[in-house]
Amino acid sequence: MTSRKLNILLAISVAINLFAVAAGVTVWAAVKRHDARVAEAPPNGGRGPLREVLQGLDPAVRERVKASLKASALAARPDFEAGRAARRRAVQLAAEETLDPAAVTAALEESRAAEMRGRARMEADAVALLQTVPASQRPALSRILQRRGTPKSDAEKKAGGQH
Repeated sequence: MTSRKLNILLAISVAINLFAVAAGVTVWAAVKRHDARVAEAPPNGGRGPLREVLQGLDPAVRERVKASLKASALAARPDFEAGRAARRRAVQLAAEETLDPAAVTAALEESRAAEMRGRARMEADAVALLQTVPASQRPALSRILQRRGTPKSDAEKKAGGQH
């Protein structure tokens, strides 16, 4: 073989090895990232606190509570959809070349009001539901009044506690 052919083969070999090393590092980083996410995952397997609450109820009460909560969520859905639509409108208004602060503020206020209507409806329905549940089941079910998506305290984050 001529030295030219050897140089070409050497360059190809180096390129293949570099590609293999880069692929190996990528796979290693992905596995490490996945392992970190698994380690940080909630101990309940990602199920929400509502599922945990429902599991602790008597079967007859559980089905009635599920149906009531579903009906409440469906009734509040238009309020939350209106809130999201108003928020999207505020974002669009803010992105326009000429900013109209009053229009953006009004859209944000409309969004907030719609979300609050939806939340108020669901909370009122939850309180009404709690009145129908046996006293022995009420402490466990009272967790449905906790707000989801609120920031956890540092102690809760370290303990992996639910919010």
